[in-house]
Amino acid sequence: MISLGIEGTAHSIGVGIIQDFKGKCHVLSNLIKTYTPEKGGIHPREAANYHAAHIADLISDSVKKANLNFSDIDLVSFSQGPGLGPCLRTAATAARALALTLDKPIMGTNHCVAHLEIGKGTIDECTDPVLLYVSGANTQVIAFAEGKYRVFGETLDVGIGNCLDKFGRTVGIKFPCGPKIEEMAKKGERYLNLPYSIKGMDIAFSGLLTAAEHFFHKGNKLEDICFSIQETTFAALTEVTERAMAHTEKNEVLLGGGVASNTRLREMVNIMAQEREASFFVPSQRLCLDNGAMIAWLGFLMYENGIRMSIEESVINQRFRTDMVDVTWRG
Repeated sequence: MISLGIEGTAHSIGVGIIQDFKGKCHVLSNLIKTYTPEKGGIHPREAANYHAAHIADLISDSVKKANLNFSDIDLVSFSQGPGLGPCLRTAATAARALALTLDKPIMGTNHCVAHLEIGKGTIDECTDPVLLYVSGANTQVIAFAEGKYRVFGETLDVGIGNCLDKFGRTVGIKFPCGPKIEEMAKKGERYLNLPYSIKGMDIAFSGLLTAAEHFFHKGNKLEDICFSIQETTFAALTEVTERAMAHTEKNEVLLGGGVASNTRLREMVNIMAQEREASFFVPSQRLCLDNGAMIAWLGFLMYENGIRMSIEESVINQRFRTDMVDVTWRG
């Protein structure tokens, strides 16, 4: 089966095409375009307008890059949620139009679960991991238990990506701020004491953000602040992930989401995994970002395991939680 996926939860609009190959995901094409505001953060309506302006060409180019015809597409999948309402509606509208035009089935998917499944689908050794899912708005520790992907820990306020972006805007770094903060952190020489806030299995970043901004206004070196932010937030994420691994007795850990591209976060989680004699996995960088291939793969898994969706049921859900999905494709 060949599945086309449309991802449009936030600032990125992506179209990917995958084919099932002996139970693993073979990516045929995976194109992404990213809305970048001139200043400040993401404006949902402006991002949606950007998506609407590019989605038709992305679909056409994805089919061409995959060396396919539109008639070869068997399934149209899209990100049903969670995400920004205007962006989700744009992606869903495009998926409905394409599915109706091609007379093909449609499948709405959970964006967070898609990040997990694309790791399992493209990495042979990854079978039953604890997922540390780190993106702009989402920060969750997820593992499969009793028919669903359960959330064993999550942010109580802002996601790790939004935390980095909020600090970046304060100090004049252009969006997206994470890569620049990572670059500056490598030049940091002194650790500044920032709040380390873990509440049970959950994490809070707002106090750390306020303290980091205070250090900046007091004239501390920006490189030292960036270094301290990364060390503190990533240590907390690694700790909660290790606790989830101990609780679930799983010996695999998978990174997912845009912040999973950060080399320091990868290093810290990998060290933790090695000390537990566990396996550490991370998808290719292109698949860590919000992308259409992961949506296409999850849509395929759902369809292959008997899930069906009508056009009338393809309504977006901005608060579509990870643990609301019945994972019928796993035993």
